Amino acid sequence: MTGAITASQPSWIAPFTGLRLRSFGKLVTVLRREGTDAVGRGRPWSLPLQDRTLLVAAYRRTNLTMRQLDLIFGVPKSAADRIIDHLGPMIALRPRMPFDKGTVLIGDGTLVPTRDHTTAERSKNYRYSTNHQVVIDADTRHVVLVGRPVPGNRNDCKAWTESGAKAAVGTTITIADDGYPGTGLVMPHRRREAEELPDCKEAPQQIPQAGPRPGRARLHPHEELEDPP
Repeated sequence: MTGAITASQPSWIAPFTGLRLRSFGKLVTVLRREGTDAVGRGRPWSLPLQDRTLLVAAYRRTNLTMRQLDLIFGVPKSAADRIIDHLGPMIALRPRMPFDKGTVLIGDGTLVPTRDHTTAERSKNYRYSTNHQVVIDADTRHVVLVGRPVPGNRNDCKAWTESGAKAAVGTTITIADDGYPGTGLVMPHRRREAEELPDCKEAPQQIPQAGPRPGRARLHPHEELEDPP
């Protein structure tokens, strides 16, 4: 059984992993150092470590089914399932050490369609989804934290706490949108009805204007264009 996708062709790595070729190579090197590719007892893996890493990344990123992975990687469904169970936890984000002083984070929630209805619930996208709270570093834009999945019908306020993201962030400055009231996150000031914000709150929210937009010239029926001199 021959698969159509392989890590030996660099063009497949970015679409299915979201990583650059160099970053993907570093990931494979780290997994090899941890003994993932060590020869043990039992049946050997049907795919090399690079292709197994690509398979797991494609499964996590694209939410493909086992039958689809079977077709594009050329392995039986049972083998793909064993690869994901073995290699998946090793690729997962590890608990991060306390953030450095002065670090600024950005947090937001995203709905991920989920077939397993054990945790998933119908959400505002009318599909069974789970709410994932994602936190990135404001300077490097790297993902530093992903909370535990919670039902998709939870709003971001509850999901921030229930997913464990609030406890993991601690007192680190975190910026969010206006959907996190009462969570202690830094977010835009809301103006209540018939309320005026003080200058200390209004000034940071003002967006500088680039100047008046040039108007489009219109020619009325009774006007005629003159020939340039």
